[in-house]
Formats: sequence, C-alpha cells, structure tokens
Amino acid sequence: MKPSKIDPGWGFTARHTFSPAIVCNGWVFVSGLVASGPNRTILFPNDIVAQTEVILERLGEILRAASCDYDDVVATREFIVSTDNYRATADVRRRFFKDPFPAATGVIVAGLLQPDAVIELEAIARVPGAP
Repeated sequence: MKPSKIDPGWGFTARHTFSPAIVCNGWVFVSGLVASGPNRTILFPNDIVAQTEVILERLGEILRAASCDYDDVVATREFIVSTDNYRATADVRRRFFKDPFPAATGVIVAGLLQPDAVIELEAIARVPGAP
C-alpha cells in the first residue's frame, strides 16, 4: 500500500517537504509537532505545560483526519530542551490519553528548530479496523 498524506487542513503544510502525518498499511506516523501559531511563531514561549496542551490538541486534529482517536496512539516520542516543569506535563497527557497509555520515549536535546519551543512530540497510531 502506498503511503498517503494526512493533513487536517493546515494550509501552511503545502510549502513543506514533509507531511503532518502519513498513513501506511493501517499505521499513522505523525511528524514532530510543536506549539506554533498561524504565523508559525511559538505559542507560550518556554512554557512546557502550555506547549504540551497545544501539541496534544493538534495531535487530535491529525488523529481525527486519519479516522483515529487518542486511544489509537501506541507510541509517542517527546524531545525536550529542559526537564524544568516536565513532570507537570504528565497531568496534561492524562487528560488526552487513558490507560493503557502509549509507549513513550523522552529525549533531552540541546535545542529545537523553532526558537522558544521547549517540547516537540511525534506519535504513531493504529487505524481502527486496519488489517
């Protein structure tokens, strides 16, 4: 099966050399998401909790466009620039994900591509009913 692009209607993605997400063989692979606004500036600069909230809301847009929901997410990978207040992001994750929670990996990095972004999240989901 050829991969297909998932775009929840974010017009800015047309000029990028990557897709917001790709679905292939019943799996959805979500590109790294940051908390950016319509003009691509980072919302809530340096606030990891608020940025996590925005990112997980945006993840929901992608999941719905792929006929999925948060319950279909099997793995996430978070890139963070600091552990400052990182523990508080667990409460945000609990509002979006339920037990059994997705497998998760956290990676501390020296920086992210967009200034003021302190967290970036990738995800993998399984399309319900996929073979």
